[in-house]
This record gives sequence, structure tokens and C-alpha cells, in this order.
Amino acid sequence: MHYTLNQLQIFLKVVELQSVTKAAEVLHLTQPAVSIQLKNFQDQFEIPLTEIVGRRLYVTDFGKEIAEAADNIIEQVYAINYKTQAYKGQLTGKLKLSIVSTGKYVMPYFLADFMKLHSGIELQMDVTNKNSVIQSLEKNEVDFALVSILPEHLNIEHFDLLPNKLYLVGKNQLKLKRGAKLKEIFNDLPLIFREPGSGTRQTMTQFIESQDLQVLKKMELTSNEAVKQAVLAGLGYSIMPLIGIKNELQNKELQITPIKGLPITTNWSLIWLKGKKHAPVSVSLLNYIKAEKERIIKERFGWAIN
Repeated sequence: MHYTLNQLQIFLKVVELQSVTKAAEVLHLTQPAVSIQLKNFQDQFEIPLTEIVGRRLYVTDFGKEIAEAADNIIEQVYAINYKTQAYKGQLTGKLKLSIVSTGKYVMPYFLADFMKLHSGIELQMDVTNKNSVIQSLEKNEVDFALVSILPEHLNIEHFDLLPNKLYLVGKNQLKLKRGAKLKEIFNDLPLIFREPGSGTRQTMTQFIESQDLQVLKKMELTSNEAVKQAVLAGLGYSIMPLIGIKNELQNKELQITPIKGLPITTNWSLIWLKGKKHAPVSVSLLNYIKAEKERIIKERFGWAIN
């Protein structure tokens, strides 16, 4: 057999996503390129690794066994690379993070210079909703998670990065009558919500309930980016994190409406399971962030917290 590491990596991604198209997107390859490598890998086995049923790709039992073996091979290759770099005195290893979707506007700036300093580190960062983030942390699948609301049911430790401010945002600023009460403002206001399980949805719902408001829910969307595009299209208003709408505010595509009780302020926090035994890579990142936090905030987020 003459399979390559590239073929193993492509096959593993196809197995993980059960789709050649999705694997191509994630790997930044064309679909034909992935299909060719998958076929070349398959041709080395007499038993099918995958099969197409009703236009859907399925992994055979044999394919699952080969995928497990391939994963072990890739891990061993990584181990060889890590040992080589460690022998040269470089910090090496995997760093696994899970962050809520809006956290993509925050976490990369706390990682960029650290990753440049330590080229031997492999970063795996999952960007998803709050429920999935907490599940991955609960299962101890990640080193750290980034959230804007601390989970109450988990025994965790945390380090606050910066404030998270949420405002009422729309394509146009609401024209409020002098002395208008919150209930009057929100009574007929078409509001766009994040999906249940989102930290932004939780914060928004808590505000509405605390003010005893009756609202007209216009729609529910599954990402902050989708909510932003809906608001930009003029479909309604939403209570949104300031951190994700910098460009739209600067370009005057979105407007903040000053409302009593807003902004709501939470904190972007890096969290981990209490008592977790961190690897040297994780310890190094945490120490770096604690030492460089104020500089990063001043350089990258001064506009959002002043």
C-alpha cells in the first residue's frame, strides 16, 4: 500500500463530516480534488470504505475501522513532530478551545501573538453555541471555553477578559416619544432573537422578563451573524453584543437606540473545569493572557469598553 498522510487526513475529514463537499470546504480544497484523493485511497483496499445511498455518503464498518487506524497514525505523526520541536526547546502540543459564536470577535486577538511566539502549538478551536460549548467543557474535551455568561451548574474556574455590552440595535434608530415607557416601546417592536441555548438569547430574555415586557417576536436565527444580516435588511431590531457590530456602526449601517436598562453588561470569560490538570501549553496560554490582557484590550478593544 502507498497511501499518503494527505489521503489519510482527507479520508478522516470525509468520515467526520460524511460529505465530500463539506470536507472540501473545511480543507480549503476543491470538491474534485477531495474526490480524487478519496478514490485513490479507496483503490488500495478491496473492501469499500464508503458507499452512496440516495445521494448520501455512508461510512462502512470497514471504513470506520480504517478511519480509527488512520487517526492513530496521524496522532503518531503529530507526536513525532512535537518531540522534534520539544527537543529543540520549543513549546509544543495541542490547544483545544470551544467558544460561543460571538466569541470569534474576541478570542483570536488573545491568541494571535501567542501562536506566533510558539509555532509548535496546534490550535483546535470550535465556534458554536453556548450549550455545545458547555457540553464540551463538561465532558473535558477542551482545555478552555470562552463564554459571556458563566454556567451555574458546573464547578469551574474563570478569568475575565473584557466586558460584553449589549444594546438595542436596528437599521434605523427608533424615534421615541418624549417620556415613552419601555412597555410602549417594545409592545409593537419586531424583535429578532437568537436560538434557545445562546448566551445572547439568555441575556436578552432576562432583560425582557425583568422589565415585564410583552414583545412581538419577529424571528429566531441560529447565529449572531444571521441576526445581524436580518437587522441590516430591516427585518427588525435586536439586542446585540457591541463587539460584533463595530464596522456596521462605523459605516452607519446600524444604529444604537438608547433605552433605559441598556446596555446590559456581562463579561467575556475564559473558563475551565476546577481542578483540571493543565498541560504546559494550556498553562503557558493562561499566563500569557494574564500578563498581556491590558495591552490587548487597549490595542484591540478600546473602542468597545470606553
